Amino acid sequence: MRQKFILSILNIITLCIIISAVSVFFVNNARWIGIVLIILAIFCVLSLLPFKIKLRSIQPDIIFGLIDNGILAILAIFGGHFAGVAGAILGGVVGNAITDSIAGIFEGYSAEKLRLQLVQEERTMLKSAVGKMAGCLLGAGVVLVIANLLNF
Repeated sequence: MRQKFILSILNIITLCIIISAVSVFFVNNARWIGIVLIILAIFCVLSLLPFKIKLRSIQPDIIFGLIDNGILAILAIFGGHFAGVAGAILGGVVGNAITDSIAGIFEGYSAEKLRLQLVQEERTMLKSAVGKMAGCLLGAGVVLVIANLLNF
């Protein structure tokens, strides 16, 4: 049990370091940052393979992160576009409050649906952390790819 806990913490910290470093490297490259975030989301999910965690069991967390950061990114882009840095911060902060509740609806619904299908989806530290991380990266990545394509 203790070894699994330590390995889970190490996995999450390693992902945080890699995601931070790669994001900082690509921060000024609007053309690629969305795609990079999507690749990082996939990397997060792949990091669960050694733990023998099935993708379906983290589906509620991925849905939560996807909706949460997807809508948050849209609000931050609009806020930044119309009111600069303060608008982006306000869009992010208000967006986070709103999107957490909306994403929670879908996360809860997805978890309930999986339970009815007898799919084990119990929350663990590793599943929740990495699932939400992957979903958040995926949501923001998709929004940034679309924003880049629309030249927004």
